[in-house]
Amino acid sequence: MQEWLASVPALAVYLLVGTILLVESIGIPLPGGVTLVSAALLASQYGEIDPWLLATGAAVGAATGAFCGFALGRRSGRPLLERLGHRFPRRFGPDRLAAAERSFHKWGVWAVLFGRFVALLRIFTGPVAGVLRMPYWQFAPANAGGAVLWAGVTTGVVYHLGLAAGSWLIRASLAGLALGVLLACGALWIVRRRRRAPAPGTAPSE
Repeated sequence: MQEWLASVPALAVYLLVGTILLVESIGIPLPGGVTLVSAALLASQYGEIDPWLLATGAAVGAATGAFCGFALGRRSGRPLLERLGHRFPRRFGPDRLAAAERSFHKWGVWAVLFGRFVALLRIFTGPVAGVLRMPYWQFAPANAGGAVLWAGVTTGVVYHLGLAAGSWLIRASLAGLALGVLLACGALWIVRRRRRAPAPGTAPSE
């Protein structure tokens, strides 16, 4: 990736990084994180690429893509969930959807703000926020702030610390994903255990 980026002009690098992150943030899996890390490494080695412009292009692309993903999720995602609810009521029924909405309304701002540092969350946070009807006045500043924070930290750390920092950021992102999966599985196990437990004052069924 880095060798390929070195063959294109600086302006094209900014546009390319921004475009890849835009498409990725809509919900289409692309190597946006790897592309930004590679471009930041290239900026640290060659003076033609300005790290400030690189971070700005990455932030604009990531935020714009997430806004598009949010709009698509808000417009088209709900009917899909309702169809899934009819086919799989235990997993996608109204109760599950309402619980997901409550959780996302409670913690969604933090998920949007810091989700870009976790693999896959960077891709799907915008569409999921739209599907779960996160209020736009909450999503907009969290999305813009998260894009600026992630692009600035990633570009700055890799630019100043080099390849080791890029590898560390990628590993940390994957570790965050693994931790998120473990937490989600634990929460699901607790919910199922509570649903199977007998109500207080009632004898367990034989």
